Amino acid sequence: MQQNNSSSSASTMNIRPFRYTLLLKGILAGIAAGLTAVCFRLILGQAERLRQTIGTYIAAHPQAVLFWVLALLILAAAVTFLLRAEPYISGSGIPQVAGEMQGKLSQSWLKVLTAKFLGGILTVGAGLSLGREGPSIQMGAVAAKGVSRLLHSEKTEEKLLMTCGASAGLAAAFNAPLAGVLFSLEELHKSFRTEIVLPAMAASVTADFISRSVFGLEPVFAFSAAEALPLTDYWMILLLGILLGLAGVLYNFCVPKFQDLYAKIPCAFIRTAIPFVLAGVLLLVCPSVLGGGHDLVGLVSHDMALQALLFLLIMKFLFSMISFGSGVPGGIFLPLLVLGAVTGSSFSRVLSLCGMENILPTFVILGMAGMFASIVRSPVTGIILISEMTGSFSCLLPIILVSLTAYTVADLAGAKPVYDILLERLVRKENQNKRRQ
Repeated sequence: MQQNNSSSSASTMNIRPFRYTLLLKGILAGIAAGLTAVCFRLILGQAERLRQTIGTYIAAHPQAVLFWVLALLILAAAVTFLLRAEPYISGSGIPQVAGEMQGKLSQSWLKVLTAKFLGGILTVGAGLSLGREGPSIQMGAVAAKGVSRLLHSEKTEEKLLMTCGASAGLAAAFNAPLAGVLFSLEELHKSFRTEIVLPAMAASVTADFISRSVFGLEPVFAFSAAEALPLTDYWMILLLGILLGLAGVLYNFCVPKFQDLYAKIPCAFIRTAIPFVLAGVLLLVCPSVLGGGHDLVGLVSHDMALQALLFLLIMKFLFSMISFGSGVPGGIFLPLLVLGAVTGSSFSRVLSLCGMENILPTFVILGMAGMFASIVRSPVTGIILISEMTGSFSCLLPIILVSLTAYTVADLAGAKPVYDILLERLVRKENQNKRRQ
């Protein structure tokens, strides 16, 4: 008995230093991923302000639109070159990270990091309906892979550090450290073991500290105080959850269909140029749907006519599909949250037209949570992510209810989670390329 206790004690002593070492490596991964994501976010902010200035100038000088379209075509050519040089930067980057975690592909960390950074700035900065979070997760993961290579880590430890980097990337992109940890574990690593959770949390908190030091302590979405719904009104949440579940099914059906449509276009430059040129047109006619859509969430959080909300919903949905379907670098996280926000706002407006109380900020928040749950199918991450992004933990029970309802509806409809769809397509394409070689 004493021998067993002695053996157990020795084993614990051996594990502890290993855990502490992983914790320190997680912090290093968090620093690398956090600095990358913060720089990416800063430059995108400058690009968005520049785009708004260009839009104001073109509105006063319509003839200048030709020069802007020419500039967008040059940017499209640059993105086409980057995609040809490093195909793994296509899309959000999350399926690429998941594929590497599963041993189905391997990314060159420095090439992907450089090309994704440049490509993401060009696409999101030009106004395509894409988000910064997918690129931030991929760049965080490959930056952490670079750290592991510098530290000569083993393959298993390298994947663990990539999980840490992905957590840090999401945390820095959205000021959401808990969501960063949960997403990487729930969606990417598919494991919640202690030796993974602790370094991932250390990386996420480190990156969040860097981000908040630059961007401040405010949540990403600053809403007026969301009101709690009376328990007698919870049927509204169930109804909204069903609507969002069906919307998620439609979204996940359309994503591969738009990709298939683009695949029929033989010229890579034309595929890339389509969303860029459309972004130039929308800068004149509907600038609200450009970019990830952060400002659009603030816009629909105030009273708007139902017709205007439905118009924005349709335009944002179509432009998001056209942008992401082209295969250019950029994420779907933020655009899908924006679609959820507009859906929630529209739902609230319908209720008010029916004579019911209009609690707009609450339904905007619930719309984002339910849309995330139905499309991504990671409800725990979605619940925490929306709570952190909005700073609204007072609505936790309604957020849980709408997320579970939307998740269940999408699951019963047989729709696959969006990142599973994208990963399957990526692996299939990878296998086809190998057979051709």
